[in-house]
Amino acid sequence: QVQLVESGGGLVQAGGSLRLSCAASGRTFSADGMGWFRQAPGKEREFVAAISWSGGSTYADSVKGRFTISRDNAKKSVYLQMNSLKPEDTAVYYCAANPSTAAMTNGQVSSWGQGTQVTVSS
Repeated sequence: QVQLVESGGGLVQAGGSLRLSCAASGRTFSADGMGWFRQAPGKEREFVAAISWSGGSTYADSVKGRFTISRDNAKKSVYLQMNSLKPEDTAVYYCAANPSTAAMTNGQVSSWGQGTQVTVSS
């Protein structure tokens, strides 16, 4: 199993940017699909973005064009660059891993991080 630790959350004004990082340890990282989910208060956890081992990415419609997912296999890390943030982006953001990014977009995750809070003020 992969262990995941997120960092980079915080408080930002609407229109601002944040970059989340996720460091992985444990079994082979480069073969895993990696992704980000988020959960706002009172709402279910939802898919945000995923990236395959080869770098192919997919995004939720709500963040497309504003968020960018990337990975550095040598550093066993995955990143989420969030631009043009909106108050509705406020949530706890979770790093996730699954061998299949396609399965991840359907909510199938083999490993979760502990989450990092992102708060966007209006």
